[in-house]
Amino acid sequence: MTELTPGGVKEDDNVALEYNSNNVKKAKLNSTLAALLDDPVLADVPKKPTLSDVDTLISLELGSAMRVSVLKLDGTSFDVAVMNSATVKDLKLAVEKKVNEMEQSKMGHRHISWKHVWRNFCLSYHNEKLLNDAAVLQDHGVRNHSQVHFIPYVMSRASKRHSRRRKHRFFHGLNRRE
Repeated sequence: MTELTPGGVKEDDNVALEYNSNNVKKAKLNSTLAALLDDPVLADVPKKPTLSDVDTLISLELGSAMRVSVLKLDGTSFDVAVMNSATVKDLKLAVEKKVNEMEQSKMGHRHISWKHVWRNFCLSYHNEKLLNDAAVLQDHGVRNHSQVHFIPYVMSRASKRHSRRRKHRFFHGLNRRE
Protein backbone atom coordinates (compact mmCIF):
# COMPACT_ATOMS: atom_id res chain seq x y z
CA MET A 1 0.00 0.00 0.00
CA THR A 2 1.36 3.44 -0.88
CA GLU A 3 1.49 6.14 1.72
CA LEU A 4 1.08 9.84 1.28
CA THR A 5 4.07 11.99 2.19
CA PRO A 6 3.65 15.34 3.97
CA GLY A 7 3.62 17.09 0.56
CA GLY A 8 0.66 15.02 -0.58
CA VAL A 9 2.73 12.96 -3.10
CA LYS A 10 2.66 9.17 -3.09
CA GLU A 11 5.84 7.29 -2.17
CA ASP A 12 5.84 5.41 -5.53
CA ASP A 13 5.74 8.74 -7.33
CA ASN A 14 8.79 9.94 -5.35
CA VAL A 15 10.77 6.88 -6.46
CA ALA A 16 9.75 7.44 -10.09
CA LEU A 17 10.65 11.15 -9.91
CA GLU A 18 14.03 10.36 -8.34
CA TYR A 19 14.73 7.70 -10.98
CA ASN A 20 13.82 10.07 -13.81
CA SER A 21 15.91 12.88 -12.34
CA ASN A 22 18.93 10.55 -12.08
CA ASN A 23 18.48 9.54 -15.72
CA VAL A 24 18.21 13.18 -16.74
CA LYS A 25 21.39 14.02 -14.78
CA LYS A 26 23.27 11.12 -16.41
CA ALA A 27 22.08 12.16 -19.87
CA LYS A 28 23.15 15.77 -19.27
CA LEU A 29 26.52 14.62 -17.93
CA ASN A 30 27.11 12.33 -20.91
CA SER A 31 26.15 15.04 -23.41
CA THR A 32 28.42 17.54 -21.65
CA LEU A 33 31.27 15.03 -21.62
CA ALA A 34 30.75 14.28 -25.31
CA ALA A 35 30.76 18.00 -26.13
CA LEU A 36 33.96 18.51 -24.12
CA LEU A 37 35.72 15.59 -25.79
CA ASP A 38 34.77 16.93 -29.25
CA ASP A 39 36.46 20.26 -28.42
CA PRO A 40 39.73 20.56 -30.41
CA VAL A 41 41.55 21.77 -27.29
CA LEU A 42 40.85 18.41 -25.64
CA ALA A 43 41.65 16.32 -28.72
CA ASP A 44 44.36 14.38 -26.86
CA VAL A 45 41.94 13.10 -24.21
CA PRO A 46 40.93 9.48 -24.92
CA LYS A 47 37.26 8.73 -25.62
CA LYS A 48 36.95 6.77 -22.37
CA PRO A 49 39.53 8.46 -20.13
CA THR A 50 40.72 6.88 -16.92
CA LEU A 51 41.80 8.83 -13.88
CA SER A 52 45.47 8.16 -14.72
CA ASP A 53 44.94 9.49 -18.27
CA VAL A 54 43.49 12.72 -16.94
CA ASP A 55 46.22 12.96 -14.29
CA THR A 56 48.96 12.55 -16.92
CA LEU A 57 47.38 15.17 -19.18
CA ILE A 58 47.09 17.63 -16.30
CA SER A 59 50.74 16.95 -15.44
CA LEU A 60 51.60 17.55 -19.09
CA GLU A 61 50.00 20.98 -18.91
CA LEU A 62 51.81 21.73 -15.64
CA GLY A 63 55.16 20.64 -17.08
CA SER A 64 55.73 17.55 -14.94
CA ALA A 65 55.03 15.19 -17.84
CA MET A 66 56.32 14.95 -21.40
CA ARG A 67 54.87 14.17 -24.80
CA VAL A 68 56.87 11.60 -26.74
CA SER A 69 56.31 10.91 -30.42
CA VAL A 70 56.60 7.26 -31.51
CA LEU A 71 57.58 6.60 -35.12
CA LYS A 72 56.28 3.28 -36.43
CA LEU A 73 57.97 1.13 -39.07
CA ASP A 74 55.46 2.22 -41.72
CA GLY A 75 56.52 5.87 -41.27
CA THR A 76 53.44 7.01 -39.37
CA SER A 77 53.71 8.35 -35.86
CA PHE A 78 51.58 9.01 -32.80
CA ASP A 79 52.08 10.84 -29.52
CA VAL A 80 51.94 9.48 -25.98
CA ALA A 81 52.16 11.36 -22.70
CA VAL A 82 54.28 10.02 -19.84
CA MET A 83 55.51 11.52 -16.60
CA ASN A 84 58.99 13.08 -16.54
CA SER A 85 60.12 10.32 -14.16
CA ALA A 86 58.81 7.56 -16.46
CA THR A 87 60.77 4.40 -17.18
CA VAL A 88 61.06 2.52 -20.46
CA LYS A 89 58.37 0.15 -19.14
CA ASP A 90 56.01 3.11 -18.58
CA LEU A 91 56.62 4.25 -22.15
CA LYS A 92 55.93 0.74 -23.47
CA LEU A 93 52.66 0.59 -21.51
CA ALA A 94 51.64 4.00 -22.87
CA VAL A 95 52.44 2.83 -26.41
CA GLU A 96 50.42 -0.36 -25.90
CA LYS A 97 47.45 1.58 -24.57
CA LYS A 98 47.55 4.15 -27.39
CA VAL A 99 47.89 1.54 -30.15
CA ASN A 100 45.12 -0.61 -28.66
CA GLU A 101 42.90 2.47 -28.47
CA MET A 102 43.67 3.42 -32.09
CA GLU A 103 43.04 -0.13 -33.34
CA GLN A 104 39.81 -0.33 -31.34
CA SER A 105 38.49 2.88 -32.89
CA LYS A 106 39.46 1.82 -36.43
CA MET A 107 38.68 -1.87 -36.54
CA GLY A 108 36.69 -2.78 -33.47
CA HIS A 109 37.93 -5.52 -31.15
CA ARG A 110 41.37 -6.69 -32.23
CA HIS A 111 43.98 -8.43 -30.10
CA ILE A 112 47.67 -7.55 -30.42
CA SER A 113 50.20 -9.88 -28.84
CA TRP A 114 52.46 -7.36 -27.15
CA LYS A 115 54.67 -10.18 -25.90
CA HIS A 116 55.40 -11.00 -29.54
CA VAL A 117 55.87 -7.33 -30.46
CA TRP A 118 58.42 -6.65 -27.70
CA ARG A 119 60.23 -9.90 -28.48
CA ASN A 120 60.80 -8.87 -32.10
CA PHE A 121 60.91 -5.07 -31.92
CA CYS A 122 62.20 -2.47 -29.51
CA LEU A 123 62.12 1.28 -29.08
CA SER A 124 65.19 3.35 -29.80
CA TYR A 125 66.22 6.93 -29.23
CA HIS A 126 69.13 8.41 -31.20
CA ASN A 127 70.19 4.91 -32.35
CA GLU A 128 70.30 3.69 -28.74
CA LYS A 129 68.03 0.72 -28.05
CA LEU A 130 65.84 1.18 -24.99
CA LEU A 131 66.12 -2.40 -23.70
CA ASN A 132 66.23 -1.99 -19.92
CA ASP A 133 62.62 -1.64 -18.75
CA ALA A 134 63.71 -0.17 -15.41
CA ALA A 135 65.82 2.60 -16.98
CA VAL A 136 64.50 6.15 -16.62
CA LEU A 137 63.77 7.79 -19.98
CA GLN A 138 65.54 11.02 -19.05
CA ASP A 139 68.75 9.04 -18.41
CA HIS A 140 68.66 8.14 -22.12
CA GLY A 141 68.15 11.80 -23.04
CA VAL A 142 64.42 11.54 -23.80
CA ARG A 143 62.75 14.90 -23.12
CA ASN A 144 59.47 16.60 -23.97
CA HIS A 145 58.70 16.42 -27.73
CA SER A 146 61.36 13.74 -28.32
CA GLN A 147 60.84 11.09 -30.97
CA VAL A 148 61.48 7.39 -30.37
CA HIS A 149 61.46 4.78 -33.13
CA PHE A 150 60.27 1.20 -33.40
CA ILE A 151 63.10 -0.90 -34.78
CA PRO A 152 63.45 -4.63 -35.45
CA TYR A 153 65.23 -6.36 -32.62
CA VAL A 154 66.86 -9.78 -32.58
CA MET A 155 68.14 -11.17 -29.30
CA SER A 156 71.76 -12.22 -29.32
CA ARG A 157 72.52 -15.89 -28.84
CA ALA A 158 74.86 -14.98 -25.99
CA SER A 159 71.98 -13.88 -23.78
CA LYS A 160 70.08 -17.11 -24.54
CA ARG A 161 67.00 -15.48 -23.16
CA HIS A 162 64.87 -16.35 -26.14
CA SER A 163 66.75 -19.19 -27.73
CA ARG A 164 64.66 -21.50 -29.83
CA ARG A 165 63.87 -24.69 -28.05
CA ARG A 166 64.03 -27.91 -29.96
CA LYS A 167 60.49 -29.06 -30.44
CA HIS A 168 59.83 -32.75 -30.35
CA ARG A 169 63.51 -33.66 -30.09
CA PHE A 170 62.47 -37.26 -29.52
CA PHE A 171 60.91 -37.49 -33.00
CA HIS A 172 63.94 -36.13 -34.90
CA GLY A 173 65.63 -39.53 -35.03
CA LEU A 174 62.50 -41.39 -36.12
CA ASN A 175 62.40 -39.78 -39.57
CA ARG A 176 65.65 -41.42 -40.74
CA ARG A 177 65.36 -44.44 -43.00
CA GLU A 178 67.81 -47.21 -42.44
